[in-house]
Amino acid sequence: MEGKGSPLVYTLLVVLSILAFGFAFAARGRKFTSRVVEDPRTDSTYCLYDPDVATFYGVAAFLFLLSSQSLLMSVTRCMCFARTLPRTFGKRAWPTIYLVSSWVTFLVAEACLIAGAFRNAYHTKYWSTISVQDISCVTLRQGVFLAGALFAVATMINNVYYYLYFSMATTAQVSNKYNGAYPTVEMTGHV
Repeated sequence: MEGKGSPLVYTLLVVLSILAFGFAFAARGRKFTSRVVEDPRTDSTYCLYDPDVATFYGVAAFLFLLSSQSLLMSVTRCMCFARTLPRTFGKRAWPTIYLVSSWVTFLVAEACLIAGAFRNAYHTKYWSTISVQDISCVTLRQGVFLAGALFAVATMINNVYYYLYFSMATTAQVSNKYNGAYPTVEMTGHV
């Protein structure tokens, strides 16, 4: 399995990303409910939100995906501080393409997950209104967590391919160095 990377790293990347997907999908499945309540003491109305575990699920998905990305960037040293990749375009292009796409999908997934978790955790306390008909209780669109879950899967795929191509490029460079691929000066028997 030379040049393919560590199976342990692949396993951890996939498991952490699947856990992130699972928690994000579970957060999406929760029903967000609220109702307008009138406080007789202060003669004001407010939105009362039912306690929900979706915020915890969203934060857990965020942390698992962050752990996956951190693991990969520490193993590959974010390609910036690692051994230099070969100068050939083909060996360098694929790891770079997957690194950039990995970061883009990661940032979108994290933004969706943290926005969904914060928005779900935000509970409107009191809105003083004259009539109850004017108040509307805003709830989170469940598509936010679904988008986070889908981008978590896209991040996992990009991370696996990035690690694969990065491992192949760095292993190919090391093996070429030790197999005499570079020109050397040789001695001949002629005087």
